[in-house]
Amino acid sequence: MENLDVMVLRTLRDWRLSGKRALLATVVRTWGSSPRPVGSIMALCEDGAVVGSVSGGCIEDDLIYQYTQAYAAAQPSSVGSAAVSPSVETKTIPSGPPAFVKYGVSADEAHRFGLPCGGTLELLLEFDPSAADLASLVTSLEAGQLMQRQVSLMNGTVTLTTSAAPAELSVTTSDLVNTFGPEYRMLLIGAGQLTEYLATMALFSGFAVTVCDPREEYRSAWSVPGAKVLSEMPDDVVTAFKPDRRSCVIALTHDPKLDDLALLEALETDAFYIGAIGSRRNNDARHQRMAEHFELSEAKLQRLRGPIGIYIGSKTPSEIAVSVMAEVLAVKNGVELPRDMAVAQAKNERAVLHNDPGDLVCGIKR
Repeated sequence: MENLDVMVLRTLRDWRLSGKRALLATVVRTWGSSPRPVGSIMALCEDGAVVGSVSGGCIEDDLIYQYTQAYAAAQPSSVGSAAVSPSVETKTIPSGPPAFVKYGVSADEAHRFGLPCGGTLELLLEFDPSAADLASLVTSLEAGQLMQRQVSLMNGTVTLTTSAAPAELSVTTSDLVNTFGPEYRMLLIGAGQLTEYLATMALFSGFAVTVCDPREEYRSAWSVPGAKVLSEMPDDVVTAFKPDRRSCVIALTHDPKLDDLALLEALETDAFYIGAIGSRRNNDARHQRMAEHFELSEAKLQRLRGPIGIYIGSKTPSEIAVSVMAEVLAVKNGVELPRDMAVAQAKNERAVLHNDPGDLVCGIKR
C-alpha cells in the first residue's frame, strides 16, 4: 500500500483534471483526544467519493452530506431519465477561499461524530484546489522530494517549495503550511520467512519495501508482491539505497558476512532506524566485532538496535515481525520505548505467571 498522503493527493489531482469539483480537508488543530493527528488529509469529490481520513468515519459522513446533496439530487432517478427535484435546499462544494470548521465542540457533537470523550478537531477545507498545483506536487513527491505546501487563507493560492527537513503543520492568521514527503522506505537484508512477514506489514503501513539477498536459494522462494528484490551484496545495496531520515535498514540473515557490512554502511547515514535480528548475546558479539575490527565509535554503536522488536513473548516468525514493526513505527512516531530492564522484568513476570523459572533472566537464565 502506498503512502496515504500521496494517494490522497494523486486521487484529488485526477478528479480535478477530469473537471470534477472536489475539496481537500486538513486536520489543523486538535484538543483532547482525536482519532487522527494534525496534518491528516482527506479529499471529497462532488459525487461523494472519499479518499483519506480525518476521523473514524462520522466526520467524513457529515462532509459528504454537507457538500454532495446537490450532485446526488441532479442525477437521473432509477425510474426515469429526469433529475430528482429536491424538496429542500441542497448543497454542493462552494467556490471561494478556504474555510475552517470545528467538530466536537460540545459533548453531544463529540458523541454524534464518534470523537473520543472531550475530543475536538478543527479542519481547513480547500474548495476546488488547482489541478495544476496538485499535479506539480504529486510529480515532485513521486520523484522523492520533500515538499512544503503553503496555502493562503485569504484566497486559497498555493505556493510549493522544496523542503530540507520534515516539519510540523503550522497555521497563522494568513497561511497554512504543511510538509509532504515521499514514502517511508524500508530496506531488509535477507529474504527469509521473517522478512516476508515484516515486508507485508511494512507495505500495509505505507512503506516502500526493498529486500536484498545475494543468496539465490532465498530469493527464489520470495512470495510478497509489491516489494523490490535485489541480488547485489547488502553493503552495496545500502550505499545505492541512500537511506535518509524517512528510511530504516534491518538486517535479518543472522550471517555477519551479510549483515555487518550493510549495517556499517547504514550507520553512516541518517536512517531513523537501524537494527539487526539476534539474541542479546549475538548483539553483544556484533557490537564487539564492529568496535574492534572496524573501530566504530560508541556513539554510532548506540544507534544500532538489537535485539530488535518490542518484547511480547513472541517465538514465531509472524509474531516476531509484529514486534519489530511495532518498534519501527514507535521510533518513526517519536515514542520512547523501554529497553533491557523493562524486557527483563517482563520476562521474569511471564516466567512467574507460567511457573517456569527456567525462563528467568537477569543473571538466572537468558
